[in-house]
Amino acid sequence: MNTETIKGELIDEFSMFEDWMERYEYMIELGKSLPIIEPKFKTDDNIIKGCQSKVWLHANLNNGKIIFTADSDAIITKGIVAILIRVFSNQSPDIILKTNTDFIDEIGLKEHLSPTRANGLLSMIKKIKMYAIAYKTQLGL
Repeated sequence: MNTETIKGELIDEFSMFEDWMERYEYMIELGKSLPIIEPKFKTDDNIIKGCQSKVWLHANLNNGKIIFTADSDAIITKGIVAILIRVFSNQSPDIILKTNTDFIDEIGLKEHLSPTRANGLLSMIKKIKMYAIAYKTQLGL
């Protein structure tokens, strides 16, 4: 599925909820369905710097597409990274680099996060894009 379709689905899903408590509950549910990172990848190299809580993000290249797995020790943060993985996982490095994050503003996520969580969100996006750059370089594209 392409990123525009996935972003549209997320926007539609979040618009169904009346208030932010319901949206937080939904984010927690999304976090529970997160493709969990294997314990061997829960290393300092995979910790996202700039997050208030611990977030591990691992990427693996499979047939030209990057597959992300992650985990966090905080339920809201786990939901945030689950949203990002839903959009960016199983995409080519080029698609990941070209995909904008306008959907985050459209669902109102950034404005409803504490400053430290908003900073963590930006750090997660940066790490995802850095993986895409690294794999693009590795593939010689």
